Amino acid sequence: MKIRSITYFLNPKYPLDENALRKAGEFLAEARAAYETAGYEVQTTRLAATPFPVLLNGKIDETPRLVQKMAEMLKQIGVAYAALGPALIEFPESYAVIPEAIAASENIFFGGVMADKKNGISLQAIQACAKIIQQASTITADGFANLRFAALANVKAGAPFFPAAYWDQEKPAFAIATEAADLAVNVFAGQQTIDDGRQELTASITKHGQAIAHVAKGLTKPPIPNYQLPIFIGIDFSLAPFPDDAHSLGRAVENMGVSKFGLHGSLAAAAILTESIDRADFPHTGFSGFMQPILEDSVLAKRAAEGALTIKDALLYSAVCGTGLDTVPLPGDTTAEQIAPLLLDLSALAMRLDKPLTARLMPVPGKKAGDATNFDFAFFANSRVMSLDSAPLNYPLSGIESFSLQTKRSNV
Repeated sequence: MKIRSITYFLNPKYPLDENALRKAGEFLAEARAAYETAGYEVQTTRLAATPFPVLLNGKIDETPRLVQKMAEMLKQIGVAYAALGPALIEFPESYAVIPEAIAASENIFFGGVMADKKNGISLQAIQACAKIIQQASTITADGFANLRFAALANVKAGAPFFPAAYWDQEKPAFAIATEAADLAVNVFAGQQTIDDGRQELTASITKHGQAIAHVAKGLTKPPIPNYQLPIFIGIDFSLAPFPDDAHSLGRAVENMGVSKFGLHGSLAAAAILTESIDRADFPHTGFSGFMQPILEDSVLAKRAAEGALTIKDALLYSAVCGTGLDTVPLPGDTTAEQIAPLLLDLSALAMRLDKPLTARLMPVPGKKAGDATNFDFAFFANSRVMSLDSAPLNYPLSGIESFSLQTKRSNV
């Protein structure tokens, strides 16, 4: 397993507090060195900020300038990526600026809130997020810009995986995101019983989780009195994949006895793997679950290309897994009106089950369902464009109201 990211959370104020950003860069460099000394490969270091509408005090037209300044600062402090948080339901005008903001850099990420505990499910925000996805798909010829946007439902601050990461406190903090699908692949290779495999996987996650937390504890001890260091808020020990079979959650599921990921039995396997993470003893944050990014997992990409795995399957598995719909290739002519119903279903799952879910959808210009994808990106396995069986909504679901969904009540 590897550390996908050490993510530093802060409220950098605006105009950007360059001193605070430099301190963040210094801390991340120290943290990377500490984890590498402990034997963990660290792929990236990242910053996650207060949602940009709040950071800008509602001056939404300043967003592209904020992006450009943040991109300049990242080069100076040696940090790979930054997230400027989501557009917010309370600032309805904040959604429209995101495509322009994404186009202003190559390493700044954004989100868009569709549903949360305060506002419920916002049909207006869902439509706005669908429009962002459609517009962002035209920024580059391959539709790649949507890698840097996710629609969020019931996602709290402090999740270290991008594009969902943002912060809502004054005091800085940090968290760890793992790339750990290989743990599940190895545990269930040749395993005879589910329970033995689950116990072994939980033990392995606990071992690594506690080792990572131990290093974090050392990083939060100030070298001099009153020197402010970020608080450690936990580990998002999601079983994130890498696009080869040795690091594929699809391969882990098939090692558990499902002949092809996407066939019946896959949901049960996803639930077992997610529950194994829940059982593990480490400081949890973020999603901490089963990830199913279609284009970041070699087996998922293959099964999607074969037609064994559909978008409806991935949505179904979101009921028991971690993050929702991720890196899903869609036809290039998909409209915002066709995307919105899928986002609505995802939001309903998130609120009814009280879990965080995201959607990172990638319409590919010039491609239709069944066409091969050809992204040139080390973290992607190529697949085929997936069919989205969706039609525009009619009233009242096509309105702009917000409504609440109570979490399912237990009758026990």
